[in-house]
Amino acid sequence: VRMIIEVNNLNKSFRHPWNLSWIPVLKDVSFSIEETSIVGFLGSNGAGKTTSIKCLLSLLSYQSGEIKFFGEDHRVRNIRKNIGYLPERPFFYNYLTSEEFLKFYSQLSSSLKGKELDKKIDYLLDLVGLKDAKKVYLKQFSKGMLQRVGMAQALIHDPKLLILDEPLSGLDPDGRRSLASIIQDVHKEGVTVFFSSHLLDDVDRMCEGLVVIKDGSVKFSGNKSDFVAKSDRSYIIQYQENSQIKMGKAETLEDLQEYIDKVRSDKKEIISIDMEKVSLDKAFKDFQKGSFL
Repeated sequence: VRMIIEVNNLNKSFRHPWNLSWIPVLKDVSFSIEETSIVGFLGSNGAGKTTSIKCLLSLLSYQSGEIKFFGEDHRVRNIRKNIGYLPERPFFYNYLTSEEFLKFYSQLSSSLKGKELDKKIDYLLDLVGLKDAKKVYLKQFSKGMLQRVGMAQALIHDPKLLILDEPLSGLDPDGRRSLASIIQDVHKEGVTVFFSSHLLDDVDRMCEGLVVIKDGSVKFSGNKSDFVAKSDRSYIIQYQENSQIKMGKAETLEDLQEYIDKVRSDKKEIISIDMEKVSLDKAFKDFQKGSFL
């Protein structure tokens, strides 16, 4: 399997503003992202998500470590054309229309011109649900509309890798659903997507892979199902009593065994025993409490 992003032992420190001592922010951060995957980058505020992303994109320097895109050093200019980026707080030129905005960014990042560019802009505005806002100035856009035109900007040069920093933050539920749907559509077209978020329901619904960072160190990198499986879960037992189906719950295997013994000694028929389905939200809370990893 081809790795699109490879990060090995990345270290980044900032100077303290008063005593000028070095404060470590990223500590031997290592993870990799497979081609055509969609991976969520999780961590609480201040864990190091945005700093990591800025180091990946050379927006911040770092003290030591190695970063590769498509098997090459991330500083090689030629590979930048394959990467689309939407920052957490993008800047928009309010005096431009959405069409003018995309034309401007196309001049920076793609070779499209004339009718080809017009066709591409129409396609992207339709993709992000802004087809009717082509001639509307960005100063008239809502937060959700700005995020969507920002997504179009990140896609204007047909990147193979899309890096998004908190793309769903600050949006209402409809806006989140809309943008999440766009991200999933882009992923279905074969684009690798790596995005940070603290909205776990959205990550749970969209992602197959996770990178989890805490206090500047990556604590987990792999399949979402493997992360969730580390969380404690209950056991649900169904049994029949006097022609009625009843349900019981056990927190541990030992409790489950005792429950089974009791049900059988009472001459009741066991129908099923299942493990409780654990959400990513619960698993992440357990992780933050130090219950696992």
